[in-house]
Amino acid sequence: MLAACAPPTPRIDGVTGAPAGPATPWPVPQAVRTPSPPAAPPAAPAVTAALRRDSAAVGGELQLSMADVLDLALHNNPATRQSWATARTAADQYGSARGALFPSINANVNAARTGAIGNGSAITGLTGTGLDTGQTRGLTGGTTSTSRFLFTPSLSLNYLLLDVGGRAGTIEAARQRAISFDLTHNMTIEDVALETESALFSFLATRALRDAQLIAVEEAQADTAASEARMRAGVANLEEVLQTRTALAQARLQLATIQGNLVASRGNLASAMGLPANARFEIPAIAACDSVARVSASVDTIINRAITQRPDLAEARADAEALAAEIRIARSAGFPALTLSSSASVPQQLQGGIGSTTARSYSLVLGLQIPIFNGFSRQYDVRAARDAYQAGLARVQSTAQLITVQVFASYATLQASVDRVNAADDLLRSAQQASDVALGRYREGVGTIVDVLLARSALASARASDIQAQWEWRTALAQLAHDAGALELNGRADIPLGATPIRR
Repeated sequence: MLAACAPPTPRIDGVTGAPAGPATPWPVPQAVRTPSPPAAPPAAPAVTAALRRDSAAVGGELQLSMADVLDLALHNNPATRQSWATARTAADQYGSARGALFPSINANVNAARTGAIGNGSAITGLTGTGLDTGQTRGLTGGTTSTSRFLFTPSLSLNYLLLDVGGRAGTIEAARQRAISFDLTHNMTIEDVALETESALFSFLATRALRDAQLIAVEEAQADTAASEARMRAGVANLEEVLQTRTALAQARLQLATIQGNLVASRGNLASAMGLPANARFEIPAIAACDSVARVSASVDTIINRAITQRPDLAEARADAEALAAEIRIARSAGFPALTLSSSASVPQQLQGGIGSTTARSYSLVLGLQIPIFNGFSRQYDVRAARDAYQAGLARVQSTAQLITVQVFASYATLQASVDRVNAADDLLRSAQQASDVALGRYREGVGTIVDVLLARSALASARASDIQAQWEWRTALAQLAHDAGALELNGRADIPLGATPIRR
């Protein structure tokens, strides 16, 4: 009856021992978090309600916001499903390890049929059984036979009273491994979110480039029509018309290339969401940057926050704690262990369909296991566990150093992207003015078509640079939020920006 009960997932420091789902991060208890730096970071943001939609149900065209895109990716991505299943496995193994705190009780049932044949007289008993004579029958020639059916239920109990740290070390190692896999799941969620956002931003940037190139094609068409009209009026020659037609063909060629890139980026985004590459969906207009501003917090503050928030550093610390528990397990093998065992049995003898109790037995054993020598294996096991623990500590240190490098590089990239946005904005304004002036001079008859075409080309390049600079800033902000452990599941980067926007 006890074996048929389904035990719940064990709890770790007051929270569930595994994430609730593949798209849900594990709520990290305060005891597991990395100690806070002197300047305490803001509390972790609450996870917003997710839009749960199965990819198989995607038949029509979906209108997906950024939060919807991330939600689909987190639910459908195989990486989150794998890390979730692994975390659940580790939590169950922790629950299994805790079973050593309780005694093990087993019930056994043995059924045996015995018989004997003798000459001249009936057999009166079975040697060593202590049972009365069973059913006896006479056979031809003075031979007799007897048979018995013995039904023996028994109950046994075993319990480890003391093992000098081995049992506690096993439980602690399993607990730390469960914490480690839970934190690995959290890191997987953040990695998938960043990967999906990057694919989304690439698609939106390519779509914006396509729209800008459409404008360039329309301008080239207008220039071609103007040159043809001037040639019909006798104020332009065939060379000007051919130059404008060449520029129009080049603009259309560039548009075809960008449209091909748009289809490819759309397929990559669908794959990131766990959908078929040909799935039909639509992403409404999302601003590349609502307010391009520099990070108001210092790089030291962001690094301290990353040290506190990053799941991979906490995961490395949990692995080191598990290796420390392995030392306790290895050392306990060299100490005595105190065990308690008990058993009881009540044999039942069945004769002619009627049962009768024959004998009862029970035992209570208190045992002491004392290891003496095993070829120095235990000593080597302890040394190996200590060396593994030192390697785990080195991994914690290297992970912390890697986090500082990642945050520092992402911080610098985001700050530099602000300058690129401003420079691209100035370039676009200048190119637009130059194009307007060149076109006006051409229409007045004091400029050449070459000046117009050069200005148009510079304007198209400036538009592309402006679009790319804006989306690069948005991507850099997401990367910094990921490296600082502040990338929310709705796509928002919880990074403090300047109060006054530098642009827009």
